[in-house]
Amino acid sequence: MFVTLRHMHQPVGNRLRRSKLAGIAVFTFSFAAVLSTVGCGNQYRPVVSAIGPVGPAGQPEKFAVAISNPCPVLTPACGSLGLMTVVDYAGDTVTATPQILANPSYFQLNANGTQGIVIDPQGSLNTIPLSNPVGLLTSQVVQTTLPVGSSPVSISSFAPASALLTIFIPQAGTKTVAALNAGTAALYDTVGIQGTGTPAYVVGATGTPRVYAISQNGASSLGQVDAIETVSTTSLSDSAQIPVGLDPVYGVMTTDDRRAFILNKASGTITVLNVPSNALDTLPPGTTTSGPGTIPLCSNPTTGNAPCPNNNPVWADLNTVNTGLVVLNQGDGVHAGSLSVINIPLCNPAAQSTNPNCSSTNPVDAAGFGQILATVPVGINPTMVSVLQGTEYNSPAAYVINQADSTGTCTDPNSGTLTVINLQSDQIVTTICGVSGSNATALANGTSNLIFGHPNSVSATGGQPTGKVYVTASDNQYLNVLYTDTNSVQTHIPLQGNGLRVLVTQP
Repeated sequence: MFVTLRHMHQPVGNRLRRSKLAGIAVFTFSFAAVLSTVGCGNQYRPVVSAIGPVGPAGQPEKFAVAISNPCPVLTPACGSLGLMTVVDYAGDTVTATPQILANPSYFQLNANGTQGIVIDPQGSLNTIPLSNPVGLLTSQVVQTTLPVGSSPVSISSFAPASALLTIFIPQAGTKTVAALNAGTAALYDTVGIQGTGTPAYVVGATGTPRVYAISQNGASSLGQVDAIETVSTTSLSDSAQIPVGLDPVYGVMTTDDRRAFILNKASGTITVLNVPSNALDTLPPGTTTSGPGTIPLCSNPTTGNAPCPNNNPVWADLNTVNTGLVVLNQGDGVHAGSLSVINIPLCNPAAQSTNPNCSSTNPVDAAGFGQILATVPVGINPTMVSVLQGTEYNSPAAYVINQADSTGTCTDPNSGTLTVINLQSDQIVTTICGVSGSNATALANGTSNLIFGHPNSVSATGGQPTGKVYVTASDNQYLNVLYTDTNSVQTHIPLQGNGLRVLVTQP
């Protein structure tokens, strides 16, 4: 409440008229008497004006975007159109369900989360605008076709230094990487992979001087990465071929564009690339290695190309709070898999005055780089991990999806599970059990703390007062939504098809 004075131009005598109500008359006379003591002329009176309270700043809008396939599990290529389901983060409500191409095989967002990209094995490609996805229509989905025989296998999107915001698509059929303008979905260049390998995935980050295309030569031969350089905004080139381990399947690059980590599934190792120098990283003294730039994922590595053959790393994510890398090891498919928590600090600017090898453009690895801090057991046959970066509301945590239970506590040990790991203590917080088949449909009211189906993708995102974790399943038509303040599943949202992948438009 504020009190303001309004200018009045009425003679005092005019305001001394007797009111019909005695109480009001007394008040009017008394107030007028006070005013008369300050003389005639312009007078002022207090007026009370209410000012509404100012609420907290609105939260930025973000959305969970899930892709699903309505085809039966046993016939995933039935030809029916796929579906995109857009869910408002704030209210867990569906805001749009546009149709997409049939038989979707991979889904990714562009680098700033304003565009969805979907491919199928035959080379069709959809781009979907997501900057304002409320009420998104099927007519807004743009259809593009890649070259005949391309056989696309995955999607990555970055804005490399001096280049367009680009969609990179490895094409197994032609052993090339397609580069598309993310704004127009038009192909602007194609880079051939050197050697006999087949491209599988492109690793990079926005602002990077180069991206790396992972190519495979089978489980018994070394893979390689091809460094793809920016020649101009519309031209790329292959500048180097760097050998990695057996059967490389995935990789991540640090947000400062200094290091890239390649997961070698059959070797059970991580290959570390020094991005500025475009070569294998020189690991610091004392780091356990099984070759140049190579970190083994077992405590007693053997010599040869497969020092940790039973680990089978398949997915990784960064822990930006603790300068860490978390690597998900699938294991042998019978026993529990594991999550390796790896320290990856670089020399910081404060160390440059005492260490001449430190450089702001190409810092060397700090002491402890590559050290495995913990190996945490998870479920059987885990397939993906997503890290919730720490906020004032949440500690950093890893969320791992598994195809079966390894703890012996779940009613249905053959259904999928979700393992929650606190990345401050590297301890398991909880294991959320799964349920499949008709039981999952019967429990779709969201009251049960259960994962539906066998999960195939997970995406964690922070927020207030709680973060959320979204999980899809390849054999279930519901999106599982977990709240991170209680680490419990709060609701299940229908997708009208079996889940393929879910991503969030903002971290």
